[in-house]
This record gives sequence, structure tokens and C-alpha cells, in this order.
Amino acid sequence: MCRQSATVCLIKSPALESVAGLSLVERLRMLPDPRRRRGVRHPFVAVLLVAASAVIAGARSYAAIGQWSANAPQHALARLGARVTGTLGVRVAPSPATIRRVIALVCPGGLADLTGASPGGADSVAVDGKAARGSRHGQTPAAHLLAAMTGDGRTITQLRVPDKTNEITCFAALLKPYDLSGVTVTADALHTQRDHVCFLVEDKHAHFLLVVKANQPGLHRRLRSLPWKDVTARRYDREVSHGRKETRVTRALTVTDLDFPHPSRPCASCVTAPTSRAESAAARPSTRSRT
Repeated sequence: MCRQSATVCLIKSPALESVAGLSLVERLRMLPDPRRRRGVRHPFVAVLLVAASAVIAGARSYAAIGQWSANAPQHALARLGARVTGTLGVRVAPSPATIRRVIALVCPGGLADLTGASPGGADSVAVDGKAARGSRHGQTPAAHLLAAMTGDGRTITQLRVPDKTNEITCFAALLKPYDLSGVTVTADALHTQRDHVCFLVEDKHAHFLLVVKANQPGLHRRLRSLPWKDVTARRYDREVSHGRKETRVTRALTVTDLDFPHPSRPCASCVTAPTSRAESAAARPSTRSRT
């Protein structure tokens, strides 16, 4: 399965309906082994299960995954399907290098489709992209992944963004296999694109909540010119985070002449005013001592 093309990843992924009710082991068995047959010593699914178990146990790097694998007891390796060697039936864990190579070959889109949650019943789906931590190796740049998550934090799917493009070209391919009727899709300012809005409303029958910044200068200018000061319906959110106090003020207006696709839909007509932020130094305990 291709690691570079988001479209190919989705086409070659198993049908989403076929994995409902299956265990993790049964889902992983549906993935084709990307390795060459010659020299294969460890079962493909066992390597993935060892890596997943190590991450659940707290491992955050390939070195930590390899350390957990080397110290795993025999009964744990047996349940994970590790390779058996010798007349005594000793289970042998895959090495850190083997785990790294196998994970590097697995298609992130296909793996996410098999293990991800369904957006059915969710009120909102958030789309965001990040560079995968620890994926940079030598001269190879870090893998940039575009992911979709439900409002309660469950990952639906993710795709690797090809090196010669950006997240914009992968947005529709990421959400295309899913039924998003009535779901509100949120994304950052990069995805405030006309094609994205038409895809969500016309093809997926979804709502959208997008951020408008200077990447859309005309739309941003028209929004800034709206009578925000005259709005009486306001919502205030205050929190202390990262050593500062933040106050966010949200105002809503109904707008129909923004020169943007589908401005009259209920969710699309609700515009969030710019964030008001007041920073202050966090109160810290004094280090002085009195005698």
C-alpha cells in the first residue's frame, strides 16, 4: 500500500463496513504484508501488536518500543503472536530495527481506516495536520499526517500528506469514505477554501465551522467590516493556560452576502469574532525564605 499518495491509500483500504465488530487482531490481518517474502522472520501482525502494546504501556520512541519488546515476558509475547524458535518453544521479540522498518512500510491511511472510529453519531469532526514525532530519519523528512477526529477525541482516520503538496489537496480524500450527514466539520484557516465548503455541503451534506485569516484577504476584510460591536448575544470563555489568562469572546451574526459558498446555511452563517486575549504573568510561588 502506498505511503505517499492519499488517494491510493483510500482506494486500497478495506471497506469500512467490513471491519465493524472485528477485533484489533482481525482488523490488522486484513492489511497486506508490505515486506518481501525473502528474509521474513517475524509475523507481520505480531510486529504491529508488539509496537501497539509498547505505546499503550508508555513508549514514545522506537528505542523505547524496542526496550519494551526485549523485556516483554513470554506469556505476553505468546498472546501477541511473536515468533517461536528452538525445541523449547521460546518466543522471540522483534528487534527495534525490525519494528521501525515494518512501521515505515505500513500505509498510514489503510491502518487508520482499519483501526479508526466511525464518525456515525458524532456531533463534530475536527480536521488537523501535524508532523509525526520521531518520524524523521537521517535525510528523510518527518512524515506530515492529516487526521480527522471526533469531538470526544476518537481518531477516525489519517493520511500522509505527499512531500510535494500540502494538506489542501488531501482534505476531500480524507473524508470521502465517511457519512458526514448532519456533522459539523471544523478545520483551521488553511482549509477555508471554496472547494472544501462545496464538498462538505453538497457532497457530504455536512455543516462547517472554519477560521478566516489573512489567507482569504477579501473574505477577511468583509468579516472585519461587520458590525460586531452592535451584537448583543455574546459568549465569554475565560481560562488560565500556559502561564497566561485568556478571554475569548464569541459573537454570532447572520450573513448572506459574503461572496462565499453556502453562507445562508445555519452553521455557516454563524461567524466567530476575533479572539480577545489578555496575557498576564502566572502567579508563581515565591522562592524567598524568611527566618
